[in-house]
Amino acid sequence: MSTPAPGAVLRGAVDLSSLRGRPATPPAAEAPTAGSPDRPPLVFDVTDADFGQVLELSRTVPVVVDLWAEWCGPCKQLSPVLEKLVEELGGRLVLAKVDVDANPQLAQSFRAQSIPLVVALVAGQPVQLFTGAVPEQQVREVFTQLLELAATHGVTGVMPTGGDVQEPEEPALPPLHQEAFDAIERGDFAAAASAYERALAENPRDVDAKAGLAQVRLLGRVQGLDLAAARAAAAAAPADVRAQLDVADLDVTGGHVEDAFGRLLDLFAASGPEDRTTVRDRLLELFGVVGEEDPRVLQARRELTSLLF
Repeated sequence: MSTPAPGAVLRGAVDLSSLRGRPATPPAAEAPTAGSPDRPPLVFDVTDADFGQVLELSRTVPVVVDLWAEWCGPCKQLSPVLEKLVEELGGRLVLAKVDVDANPQLAQSFRAQSIPLVVALVAGQPVQLFTGAVPEQQVREVFTQLLELAATHGVTGVMPTGGDVQEPEEPALPPLHQEAFDAIERGDFAAAASAYERALAENPRDVDAKAGLAQVRLLGRVQGLDLAAARAAAAAAPADVRAQLDVADLDVTGGHVEDAFGRLLDLFAASGPEDRTTVRDRLLELFGVVGEEDPRVLQARRELTSLLF
């Protein structure tokens, strides 16, 4: 959909929820430093303490995050390439650099098992890009794809070299999409789902409405669920389909996509014909939420197919 729903899960999502509620930085450092005498103004360092501001910035301008360390040779090869290409794009992207040694919580949140690791933030949600010092042309292609993805979620702002964000003029949403978005804003996910269903009835090929419907259905299902209680119920009753579906939904919203898919695939394999249909339908819906081209979706779809035939 044109404007991201709160809590929407983008491709490659990891769980950054622990970083959202960080206290504000001191008044003298109200925003990440955008530039220095020896650094392009669209490139800045970010820390565990001020990362919440970067998440907010990503709602207007896509943010590329470069996780690096001083001792990392490939990092030193890749960083100049990232900075050069970000500069060339004239503020359509910004680059946040994270020293993993100095910022262990960010390294853990992004699951930085090896570096350099490059991810992006779009509308407050993470998107995996690549690991290692890849060639400049490949980075350029990835950035092009990132801008396309950001545009589909309404993140098309531009950061001029002076550091002030130019807010884009918001394109008008189709009436039913606007109705859905207004319902999401007030937390009425049932009304949002109804609007998207009517949009799909008018145009079954409306991919934005289809994605929006999957997302608001997920948000509606997890509204009011308690994670600890849901996990306890699922552990106590492994054959309880509803309990397992609840935990899978919560896992997807928390970024634990593989856990959700693994749980549902195991449940599908162990279920009878009627329950299998329920589990399969939920899996297919969650595939749409995560993204049909996501590698984890492709793998889970292959496993589901092998269980079907």
